Amino acid sequence: MNFALDPHKMPRHIAIIMDGNGRWAQQRQLSRIKGHKAAIPAVQETVQACVDLKVSCLTLYAFSTENWKRPPAETGTLMALLRQFLRMEMKTVTDYGVRFKPIGDIHELDAGIQKDLRAVEAATQKQTGMTFNLALNYSGRGDIINAFKAAVNAGLPLDSLNENNLSDYMSTAGQPDPDLVIRTSGEMRISNFLLWQIAYSEIWVTDTFWPDFRRKHLEEAIWNYQQRNRRFGGI
Repeated sequence: MNFALDPHKMPRHIAIIMDGNGRWAQQRQLSRIKGHKAAIPAVQETVQACVDLKVSCLTLYAFSTENWKRPPAETGTLMALLRQFLRMEMKTVTDYGVRFKPIGDIHELDAGIQKDLRAVEAATQKQTGMTFNLALNYSGRGDIINAFKAAVNAGLPLDSLNENNLSDYMSTAGQPDPDLVIRTSGEMRISNFLLWQIAYSEIWVTDTFWPDFRRKHLEEAIWNYQQRNRRFGGI
């Protein structure tokens, strides 16, 4: 099905909870590791589609702080795949004019991964196209706590703290809040993702597992978003 999208109603910021790699693999009697490997094309196509559709910001939830509860062999493979992806996509994000920004407690990751993340971030920081946030070792609650600590350390008086100036210390400072949150694999939960930023986001859930997610699914989500009447608490 083709979806006729209105370019004047395009969401500025799309955030995606990528889920279902393990179940995708299980259905095919494959290892969970193969499910994670199969997820890379979905990331590549989604980034390219968002660039084509002139989305201002894309945030992908790749690894939460809770994901460390998984077996070490799986988390280790995920980190190795991350490094592989970063090296593969350096030229792509540069060609697209994408500005790459890792968000989350990056300082707690392996030194080699930190180096790769910072290298791509530095190489693209002057790009003027879409901002691509990759949430790694990320916690929505942690993001709020870190922002509060940063505001206090910067000397902001507690009695002057408000929604606007606390947002200046969040990991997505300077970016519009997500207009649309997409979750794959049919799960009906936020999973500690961008809790501050998605207060008024529209949410769309698909049963499609992340490795099968393609541009047609993204366009379906955007089309659904464009049919909604966003009131932000008004009438």
